[in-house]
Amino acid sequence: MKGPLFYSKILLFGEYGIIRDSKGLSIPYNFYNGALKKSEDPSAEAIASNASLQRFATYLETLQTEQPELVAFDLVSLKNDVETGMYFDSSIPQGYGVGSSGALVAAIYDKYATHKITVLENLTREKLLQLKNIFSQMESFFHGKSSGLDPLNSYLSIPILINSKDNIEATGIPTQSFDGKGAVFLLDSGIVGETAPMVNIFMENLKDKGFRAMLKNQFVKYTDACVENFLHGDMKSLFTNTKKLSKVVLNNFKPMIPEQFHGIWQNGIDTNDYYLKLCGSGGGGYILGFTEDLERAKVSLKDYKLEVVYQF
Repeated sequence: MKGPLFYSKILLFGEYGIIRDSKGLSIPYNFYNGALKKSEDPSAEAIASNASLQRFATYLETLQTEQPELVAFDLVSLKNDVETGMYFDSSIPQGYGVGSSGALVAAIYDKYATHKITVLENLTREKLLQLKNIFSQMESFFHGKSSGLDPLNSYLSIPILINSKDNIEATGIPTQSFDGKGAVFLLDSGIVGETAPMVNIFMENLKDKGFRAMLKNQFVKYTDACVENFLHGDMKSLFTNTKKLSKVVLNNFKPMIPEQFHGIWQNGIDTNDYYLKLCGSGGGGYILGFTEDLERAKVSLKDYKLEVVYQF
C-alpha cells in the first residue's frame, strides 16, 4: 500500500498575524512530502508513526461522535489499516514550521473521510471554510489550537490567500523566474521548534495593551502590505515592507527567534543583503529570508545552508 503524496507548505506572510485577522499567504512547498504506507519490515520511525496514528484514530472517533455534522470517517478501514501497521512516511521535518502535521491530516482526510470535499470541485469560499474548519479540529490533536491552514494547503496544493479568519480564497502567485536575482529562501536554525509554547508566549503577550497596539499599527499593517505587494508582483515595495516587518519582529518577537540568530537578523537589516522573518511559530526550525540579490545573501550567510523556495 502507498497513498498519494501530500506536500509541505510555507506561510510566506501572516504567522501570528492571522490570529489577529491580518492577511496571510500560504504556498505549497514541494521539496518535502509525505504519504501513508505499510511496510513488511517497518523502521523505528515507522513504528513510532504507527503508534501516533493509533492515538490519532481514537481522537478522530471522539471528534466524529462529538461533532457528527462536522466530518465523518470510515473508522473501520482506518482502524484496520492502523492495526496492520500503516504509518506516515514523511520527509517533512517536524518542528520546522513547514507543516509536517498538516500533510498527515490532509492524507488521512483524503483517504478516510466520507462525503469529502475534493480538489476537483468548484471550491467556493464556503467549501474552503468548511475544509479549514474540519482540518482545524483534526490538527488540534497535534498542537493545541490549529488554524487548519497547513492541512488545507497540503490537501489542495495551491496557494491560499487569507483575507481574514472567515475569508479565504485560492489564489495565483507571480510566476517564478529561475534566472531572477531575487529570492525567498529558508535558513536552517538547526533547532527543533515547539509550536505550542511559542503560541502560549504570544497569547500571554496579547494581554499587554502596548503589544496589541504594536500588532495592529505595525505588524498587521506591514504583513498586509507584504501580501498585497507579493501578489501584485510589486517587488520594490515588497522589500521596503519586508524590511519594516523584519525590524518589528526582531524588536517584539525575540523569544521566537533563537538567540544565536539575533545578530544575523540585525545584520540583514543593516546591510540590506537580506531580511529575515519567522517561518511558522518560530523558536527554532526554519527562518524565512527575502533577498533582492541571492548571490549577495549567500556570501553574507556563507556559514548557513540556504534552501531557495521561490525566485523572481
